[in-house]
Amino acid sequence: MILLVIGVPVGVGLGLASLVYVILAGLPDVVVLHRMVGGVDSFPLLAIPFFILAGHLMNSGGITERLFAFARSLVGWMPGGLAHVNVGASVLFAGMSGAAVADAGGLGNVEIKAMRGAGYDVDFAVGVTAASSTIGPIIPPSLPMIVYGVMASASIGQLFIAGLVPGLLMALSLMVMVMWFSWRRGYPRDEGFSFAHVWQNFCLALLPLLTPALIIGGITTGAFTPTEAAVAAVAWTLFLGVIVYRSLTWRHILRVMFDTLQMTGAILLIIASAAIFAWILISNQVAAHLSDAILTVSDNPSMVMLMILLIVLILGLFMETVAAITILVPVLLPVATSVGIDPVHLGVVVVLALMIGLLTPPVGLVLYVLAAVSGVSFDRCVRATAPFLIPLVVVLLLVAFVPQLSLALPEALAR
Repeated sequence: MILLVIGVPVGVGLGLASLVYVILAGLPDVVVLHRMVGGVDSFPLLAIPFFILAGHLMNSGGITERLFAFARSLVGWMPGGLAHVNVGASVLFAGMSGAAVADAGGLGNVEIKAMRGAGYDVDFAVGVTAASSTIGPIIPPSLPMIVYGVMASASIGQLFIAGLVPGLLMALSLMVMVMWFSWRRGYPRDEGFSFAHVWQNFCLALLPLLTPALIIGGITTGAFTPTEAAVAAVAWTLFLGVIVYRSLTWRHILRVMFDTLQMTGAILLIIASAAIFAWILISNQVAAHLSDAILTVSDNPSMVMLMILLIVLILGLFMETVAAITILVPVLLPVATSVGIDPVHLGVVVVLALMIGLLTPPVGLVLYVLAAVSGVSFDRCVRATAPFLIPLVVVLLLVAFVPQLSLALPEALAR
């Protein structure tokens, strides 16, 4: 915590803290390397760089603008039209990238610019964009779900499918909030509804819209694994950008690959460092002690889920999503399963709660990205986003205490 407070990157901070413990405990320092390598030596983790690459290619290849135009024709007729478009575009983009930061950085620039040009308050535009970007890692595919699946030895395919209904609930709740703001402030409709206009934009966006169908359809039918689905998404995106739209040049592709390498390196360093940190927690029976402490208070599944939520939300204030998942899962999963909480249900709840952490200081990564994109100060971004936390927290509580919202679809498809 001291290292994080003074600004040391989370991956380095976790690794240094673990190294200090190993030295003070008199353990051979090779343990650190062994555990770190073991933490990233996983086939499913290969999906991470490919999904990141697919998201970057979409942003660079003009696919993002096509999705935005289709969402605009679909929901722009509602009061506060462009704000609804903002949410709708995030839902569409969520089915391709699986990362909130990619959504905020890629779509965010387009969305905020359009809303500013139409006369919306910049604070409102930033708040809607920040909140809607958190849908990305809930609707499949999802990078945090992949990490959780690896740590919990849970089916990544089932986790992907389990996030679909909660993600759509998030979108619906945000659109209700947008309608309330639009009614209070008199925000205009963006454009009239026209089936011809919707059809025209649908045709333009049809090929990009096939990406989530390719990913989810391939996984649910058993045609390929989540990792292979990520490779297929990259191949499809390259085909669209290079062959169909001819918007991607070799210069674009090389720059995108470099950005992907940087982001992948940062994520894998966090996972590797968190793996040794989690091993230290487990070897010192922190999980067992925490389980005993929680079950001493109550063994009621609802009360246990409430305590888990509080722990995840508090940690989400201070820690990046991947690091938090890597540390939390070995500690919380035994507690949850001991009272009958399904690991897939727990995964959706943990990821959703950590998405809320992306919108809260001091480590709100989405807020930092949007501050850079919009030119609005970080403090102002925090204030602008605060009202939109209300619908997200409501959905989190619904998903946490009504398990079938996340489990019904995977169970139905598994039959």
